[in-house]
Amino acid sequence: MNNRLYGNLIFELSQPGRKGYSLPKNRFGDYTVPQELRRKEDAELPECDEMTVVRHYTNLSANNFGVDNGFYPLGSCTMKYNPKINEEVAALPQFQNLHPLQPAETTRGAEAVCTLLCRALCELTGLHAFTLKPFAGAHGELTGLMIIRRYHESRGDAQRRLVIVPDSAHGTNPASAAVCGLEIVEVKSLSDGTVDMDALRLLLDEHGQEIAAMMMTNPNTLGLFERQIPEIAKLVHEAGGLMYYDGANLNPMLGACRPGDMGFDVMHINLHKTFSTPHGGGGPGAGPVGVRKGLEEFFPEVSPYHGNFAVAMRAYAYILSLGRDYLKYVGPLATLNANYIKEQLKDVYELPIDGLCKHEFVFDGLKDKSTGVTTMDVAKRLLDYGYHAPTIYFPLLFHESLMIEPTENESLETIDGFIAVMRQIAEEAKSDPELVKSAPHNTPIGRVDDVLAAKHPVTTYKQLKNEQD
Repeated sequence: MNNRLYGNLIFELSQPGRKGYSLPKNRFGDYTVPQELRRKEDAELPECDEMTVVRHYTNLSANNFGVDNGFYPLGSCTMKYNPKINEEVAALPQFQNLHPLQPAETTRGAEAVCTLLCRALCELTGLHAFTLKPFAGAHGELTGLMIIRRYHESRGDAQRRLVIVPDSAHGTNPASAAVCGLEIVEVKSLSDGTVDMDALRLLLDEHGQEIAAMMMTNPNTLGLFERQIPEIAKLVHEAGGLMYYDGANLNPMLGACRPGDMGFDVMHINLHKTFSTPHGGGGPGAGPVGVRKGLEEFFPEVSPYHGNFAVAMRAYAYILSLGRDYLKYVGPLATLNANYIKEQLKDVYELPIDGLCKHEFVFDGLKDKSTGVTTMDVAKRLLDYGYHAPTIYFPLLFHESLMIEPTENESLETIDGFIAVMRQIAEEAKSDPELVKSAPHNTPIGRVDDVLAAKHPVTTYKQLKNEQD
């Protein structure tokens, strides 16, 4: 392949005076732009012919990695498979061409979809009512905490400003609480990765009248089911607080249990995780919030619209496609796939907490630490074999965390292939550690200096050119 078109920036392919377009004759006359609105110098834009532009970006697109062209072991956290019928439904012109400000009488079909989706989410979660207004998971967290805060204020409990979070919580939990004007108190985990009940009781004894809620992900970020949820909910409710369910890990619960039945009062759902909408690259997302009966009156007006409607369309199409009979297999199959990978690799990768996991599990790097090969090295080497890396260095409970979540979609053959590559990398770490430490070797860009990139990012071509000069 011509590396000039493949590896260069579009600016480096530019030739003065070259164009890939022609404009029609001016039929509107001349207009003088006021001096204060004019640029002091021309914008530095690339000048390329159409064929060069098309080839350049087509070749670059071959470097994109997605669940459509390879195994993505970040799974439901970032990119669960999105059935193509979802895209067809979301692209129907009757929905796609709607405008949020058009007359309400012309949007009855879209309103019906929103109502039916909320009804389905209530059935799947065991909660009473949902709002689709939040635009993302973190936005849903903020919305849920606003509901909790308004609930306590309506009861004259304005002093309840503390939110309990486990030390394994997602980072958005404390961030959302801070934005909502609340404070976090952390409860430690036991060696088995679950909440320390004694530590929780001490917190509730000390801060009982100040506790607004406890935020939990179940299964937690280690992929472990919190078996003490009924007791935890009982303790928090007795202290006057509410239970908040972080829906980031709802995927393995589908068909197995419902947050509302566990004792949760408020929750958000990441539609873009559990219900298949593509989310890689930062969006789009949707974070509907559900509440138990009696809390719906505290829904805040976080948006004048129904969030990201196209995401809701895809989620509803996914729910209808699987239906009641097949949605119940989502959680069990995701759990089966994760446990299969874990058991096949735990002899060469360090498993800090053994036992049954749910949709994901966490290794603490390679079992043989003497090689000096890190989790980052393993992740980079996976790229050479055509696999996207799993989540690394999270959760923060372990030094070399490597989190794998395959979802329910992947075939046995795909999973076996991934297992074989992970074992191959473990063997390479022993026989030729420098090969792994210097990976990747087969990608257009090799190992980059992560620290330099973070501290001194090059964000424009002009900056790059000046530095090279």
